Amino acid sequence: MLKTVLVALDGSEISGQVIQTLQELLLPSNSKVVFCHVFPPPESEMQLVADRPHSESATLPYVQVEKQLQSYQAQLKVDSELELVSGDTAEEIIRLANIYKADLIVIGTRGLTGMKRIIEGSVSSQVLEDAQCSVLVVKPKLYR
Repeated sequence: MLKTVLVALDGSEISGQVIQTLQELLLPSNSKVVFCHVFPPPESEMQLVADRPHSESATLPYVQVEKQLQSYQAQLKVDSELELVSGDTAEEIIRLANIYKADLIVIGTRGLTGMKRIIEGSVSSQVLEDAQCSVLVVKPKLYR
């Protein structure tokens, strides 16, 4: 039974398909969905200014992502939570899945192949390999 589903979203075009796939799952009414978005870490620790407030432009991407995730929450008939974190994408997704004891991770893939996949890496492949629970990878629909 799927009690907790972690949905990893990155704001790319595949995110809409991930949400559509989530809505097609038959989740029990007592399930919980955790929407997560991982921001890349700052390039260096020196960029983090802890003793001063951050400018509005620095928090704008965070606010936009939070609003988008809240709109996805509103579409659900089950309880949900948001997690916006910073760090290595695959590691953070797996960490959150472990914290919430997720039964399933739903994640999209960009469909990279060849050199692009080697250079840019595949978050979904790493999550699939390292997660302790099942992983549903949503592939992009190719329209011809």
